[in-house]
Amino acid sequence: MPVINFRYSDLCSLIGKEVPPEVLAERIPLIGADMHQAESFTEDMSVEFFPDRPDLYSVEGIARALRAFLDIEPGLKGYAVEDSDIIAEIESPVLDVRPCFACAVIKDIVVTDDLIRSLMELQEKLHITIGRKRNKIAIGVHDLDKVKPPFRYTAVRPDEVSFVPLNKTEKMSLERILVSHEKGVEYAHLLNGKEKYPIIFDKNGDVLSFPPIINGSLTTVTVETKNIFIDVTGNDQKAVKGALDIVTTALVERGGRICSVKMVNGSSDRSPDLSGTRSSVSLKECSGFLGVDLSGKDVKEAIERMGMSASVKDDEVIVLIPSTRLDIMHKTDIFEDVAIGYGFERFGGNYRSQQTLGESGPVTSFSDKMKDAMIGLGFTEVTTLTLSNQKDEFERSGLPVKVSTIITNPITEDHTCLRSYLMPSLMRILRHNKHRDLPQRIFEIGFVSDEHRTVPHLCGMVASSRTSFTEIKSITEAAAREMAIGYKISPCGYRTFIEGRGAFVSLNGENIGFFGEVSPKVIIDYEMTHPVMMFEIDLSPVIDEKAGSLF
Repeated sequence: MPVINFRYSDLCSLIGKEVPPEVLAERIPLIGADMHQAESFTEDMSVEFFPDRPDLYSVEGIARALRAFLDIEPGLKGYAVEDSDIIAEIESPVLDVRPCFACAVIKDIVVTDDLIRSLMELQEKLHITIGRKRNKIAIGVHDLDKVKPPFRYTAVRPDEVSFVPLNKTEKMSLERILVSHEKGVEYAHLLNGKEKYPIIFDKNGDVLSFPPIINGSLTTVTVETKNIFIDVTGNDQKAVKGALDIVTTALVERGGRICSVKMVNGSSDRSPDLSGTRSSVSLKECSGFLGVDLSGKDVKEAIERMGMSASVKDDEVIVLIPSTRLDIMHKTDIFEDVAIGYGFERFGGNYRSQQTLGESGPVTSFSDKMKDAMIGLGFTEVTTLTLSNQKDEFERSGLPVKVSTIITNPITEDHTCLRSYLMPSLMRILRHNKHRDLPQRIFEIGFVSDEHRTVPHLCGMVASSRTSFTEIKSITEAAAREMAIGYKISPCGYRTFIEGRGAFVSLNGENIGFFGEVSPKVIIDYEMTHPVMMFEIDLSPVIDEKAGSLF
């Protein structure tokens, strides 16, 4: 989770009054954070916030939230946005590369070391979180007085433009930046396969930014900066707007004025748009959800304590949500804010005095019994992954093809689906241990996917210098006797087994398992060098018969 570092005196200055460190240490965690460092004898403080509150990733955001939460300035904080004659144009070549663009201007701001440090940290945290390491959004902050509007957001060929990137002294082409600049090397993959790269120019052709890689050195913000231009580019308009609003309002907390930019070919006529969104919830539903009988006044005060505004009419609560609150997407998010604003310390009641007893469920109890039985038969328990691949499950094993639960974006070709049988997983265990002494007797009781349903199976496997159908039949029957079921055995023609040396196990006329001597082809396909015999039984019909329907 993001850790925000700041000075105690800077926070108090932004809040507008001195709040004792012990009060901060007590109240900040109630918003949804963990205090890392907050001691009365030190200026430095660290707070780790939950990742659902990107509006609190800066000391400015924390100060705004605390003013409301501590009843210093409850309710929605309004920000005036003045019009300006600054224009930013989005040109068509960039639409196929990185199409979303939003920007804002902050004027008459006093830039301090605290501000620069906080701004850099806020940028980086937003890049990592909602920006998905700059894939969804990238933020640029520039000294407006170093460039001339109007600005152009376009795309150019890698060798077409050169400029001096941030923290460098010589000009580099876009192509060279990606291979020699540290930020270029780190984020070059975001532009893989692109024929043209995004770029932001001013009126004179000077480069402000090469998003999402690096800003130009020309527009570096320093303590001499008076006016700031903010750009946010990306692939998700909602994330781009949210990031711009968070950065803009954070800077205004330092005393600047927001000025809008006229957008040409953008998603809106002017940027930023800090107007909030309206939502309504039921007072009765909110009380029922939280388990507390809340009045309209209670809910209104709680919502205002969370930096929003609310009005209550009968059972309807109308909430105005600031544009920086990207975490509020559903009515339950509002209910959560009501709980936080109302105060967790006010929840509670008498605990139940009755003692209750817990016990294992039928599946667990039966599995534990069969594990003891298999260990008694001389087998060693193993636990394997529930992920497998269709080649191992059906082609190599020779087992019948079942409806597989496929993984949409598998990391490796060995893990493309949920397993349908335990047998392939145990064969892989034996393959990795074929250099060990024989015989090897292993078993597993685990879950498999059967037409997208999770069911428990038992599989036992023996690798030995010699195997026989009689031996695996006696092992299977011993396991079946422990299950106390009336089973029957019939021939099995699976190519998994040597012809004539495989059999089904059936219960109430339904095949629930199979056993036999594994065929040489299957053994070779699994890269094994010794004979193998095995059995596998679906335990769900057995448990179903004994404990009622569970599946």
